[in-house]
Amino acid sequence: MSTKASIAALAITGSFWTGMAGAQAPAPYDATPQLVAAAVKEGKVVWYTTTDVKVAEGLARLFESRYPGIKVQVERSGAERNFQRINQEYSSKIYNADVIESSDAVHFVAFKRNGWLQAAVPSDVAKFWPKEYKDPDGQFAAYRAHLSVIAYNTRLVKKEDAPKSHADLLDRKWDSKLVKAHPGYSGTIMTDTQALSQALGWGYFEKLGKQHVMQVQSSTEPPKKLAQGERPVMADGNEYNVFLLKESGVPIEPVYATDGTSLVVGNAGLLKNAPHPSAARLFYHFMFTREAQQSNSDIGGLRSFHSEVKEKAGRTPLSQIKLLNSDPAALEGQVETIKKKYEEYFGT
Repeated sequence: MSTKASIAALAITGSFWTGMAGAQAPAPYDATPQLVAAAVKEGKVVWYTTTDVKVAEGLARLFESRYPGIKVQVERSGAERNFQRINQEYSSKIYNADVIESSDAVHFVAFKRNGWLQAAVPSDVAKFWPKEYKDPDGQFAAYRAHLSVIAYNTRLVKKEDAPKSHADLLDRKWDSKLVKAHPGYSGTIMTDTQALSQALGWGYFEKLGKQHVMQVQSSTEPPKKLAQGERPVMADGNEYNVFLLKESGVPIEPVYATDGTSLVVGNAGLLKNAPHPSAARLFYHFMFTREAQQSNSDIGGLRSFHSEVKEKAGRTPLSQIKLLNSDPAALEGQVETIKKKYEEYFGT
């Protein structure tokens, strides 16, 4: 099975997207000379993102090299913080951001419902994206995907001793040796927590909370804690940082749990009140090009929905991983409950 087919097999149901549908999607657009000229005249685009800052800035620099005269201001924070920021700004009629991207798919349910997105369909999205991963009204599309994985430091843990499943993390030998991120900050971990609570039950988290886990915020942090040797095993965290560290020579290895690994979709959209509308439109188009998506995969470690992007050699294909999916429609109504139950077991 191909990467595209593997992802599509776990897609959000078509009925969910159809239920959100309103106006018809606009015609696809290209990066025309007229659009480029207007964008250069504005000279700037502001991007709110939850992608790791190094990866996001890499994409920003690639865009700037293709379109000299336009600067990308990367504003990186956790999904929940960015969501709160956009809510506060739009409620106060303050419009700072041009393009928004989040690892929490629920946020785009709210953005669309609130009327904060500008419908726009980059030509590559129209041509190469599976329909399951683009809004039928053209208001957003899946810019990236990644997994929330278990991983371990190979200098501190032998391969034969490493956990093979989430259930293995409950072994007392991992007491005070685990690190994990927080669903109250990270959209990746919110998605992962819902998926695992459905697959394994809340009893899993209750037991894991007794393992004296090192609690961090962002899903980008656990891999870095492993790299620094502060903890030998991470209970969750994003796969792409594990790839980046491993491929740079750091002794870190991902684990694709036998009881399932969560697939996390990161949507992106063009904000309706973008202060730099032409530059925003050009940058949004660029995000979905084969060049940008291949760079995200090769250099950033992200999974792509672009059907022409090739997986980097040495990475486990999705077809060989048991994937767990989270439904944004269901998750939206569970967010506060998930935060409350999580804090009951792990603290704030």
